[in-house]
Amino acid sequence: MKRQFIAAAVAAFAMIGAPLSVFAGSVQDADSQGSFIRTASPSAFENDFTVAAEKTVNTVVCIKSFTSRQQGGYGGGGYNDPFGMFDFFFGPQERQQPRQPQQKKGEPVQSGLGSGVIMTEDGYIVTNNHVVEGADKLEVLLNDNSTYEARIVGTDEATDLALIKIDAKGLDFITFGDSETLKVGEWVLAVGNPFGFNSTVTAGIVSAKARSLGQNAHRGRMGIESFIQTDAALNPGNSGGALVNLKGELVGINSAIYSNTGSYSGFSFAIPTTIVKKVMTDIRQYGTVQRAVLGCTVAELDAKLAKEKNITATKTGLLVNSVSDRSTAKELGLQENDVITSINGVEVANHAQLVEQLNKFRPGDTITLTYVRDNKKVTKSGVLRNTQGNTGITKKGDFSEIGCAFMKISNETKNNLGISNGVQVTGIKPGAFKDAGIKDGFIITEINGSVVNTADDVEYIYNNIMKSDDTDKVMFLTGLYPTGKKYYYAVNLSDEE
Repeated sequence: MKRQFIAAAVAAFAMIGAPLSVFAGSVQDADSQGSFIRTASPSAFENDFTVAAEKTVNTVVCIKSFTSRQQGGYGGGGYNDPFGMFDFFFGPQERQQPRQPQQKKGEPVQSGLGSGVIMTEDGYIVTNNHVVEGADKLEVLLNDNSTYEARIVGTDEATDLALIKIDAKGLDFITFGDSETLKVGEWVLAVGNPFGFNSTVTAGIVSAKARSLGQNAHRGRMGIESFIQTDAALNPGNSGGALVNLKGELVGINSAIYSNTGSYSGFSFAIPTTIVKKVMTDIRQYGTVQRAVLGCTVAELDAKLAKEKNITATKTGLLVNSVSDRSTAKELGLQENDVITSINGVEVANHAQLVEQLNKFRPGDTITLTYVRDNKKVTKSGVLRNTQGNTGITKKGDFSEIGCAFMKISNETKNNLGISNGVQVTGIKPGAFKDAGIKDGFIITEINGSVVNTADDVEYIYNNIMKSDDTDKVMFLTGLYPTGKKYYYAVNLSDEE
């Protein structure tokens, strides 16, 4: 029996051997949170795909990524492979790609190809994180063959979304639809650039909603687990493109396929606009995604659990296993064996649906939760918190905020101290390192168990910590001063307004 593969990086079509909220604009309406969303006006149902296609093709772009760094893999290049398992996501056949000319030293080479959707008339574009990840340069090709260089505004690895910007005015931009009103069996179109064929439109139906691929469980992230599943054909190059309804309204950002080979063979998956809008608005307004958590562990209710717990009032929902201190769940009075059934009136029958609903909110938002206790329905309202247990807004991590510089240490210093690696702290000023008690001259040998030798090593670890959804963002430093005395420091990187 053939293995099945989830090609989560469909759009990252490597050319060297490889595959909101809408913001400011005078024609847009402000929502209650201060972001700007182009809302759809009612229109008659179309009985073919031409209107939807015409409304969409000029709002979908081709994104080419370039890198000046020599990449791993075959043929001098490689895939943007965010999960590090090439064969699992693409299948072995995808390695058979033409060999490209050898890269000249320092010359950027095209390393990936994907799609994006224009959000505003002044050039904000949403795409997948894996389309732009690791790129030194991004080039955007519009449907009229205009080409622009793009900059990354912000990315969110957990939801695999990114916001980029080109310097342009008067662009056609997408109209947002409501992914929550989609129905199974409804026609949808996928628009993108499969294999580099610009403005390709494919059609299918919504096969399922709130589909979990299970790809975030092993990553430890509060990411997207609730995909729109369709049978619209997607192929390498489609990721980051638009999934639209027959009115031409955006209902999802195409992100993954389910395949034996890495090319389309039956199912594809899109991130719902309910999540896209919120993530894009957060990136624009705050520089990073504001994540709210409920603060409890849950299990999906099934017949066996229901019988074991004597639950008869509901057949679906999330069974509460434990409740955290300083959490919304505790404020709501949730207890072990309660069954969560809805948030703000929207049913949450499984974990994917719960995550999708929570991804719509920020810390400080009030929600109404319905749950079953002792076979009686209970409805309560509470304020959502972040992973730190408060309602503060998380600021974008900036490496400079640690408050120091780093200096390479000489081999003589290493020999004198009996160490084989390290980087020395210098120029201490107010910041996270000074708050932790670190002084000039301290030599860091390890951070969170990883060996460090350069400032780049420290920044790499810092960025990984700040991108994570861990409750505590801490650098645990091991090192010594030039006197030879060893010290350990815990640097708190959590920074909320």
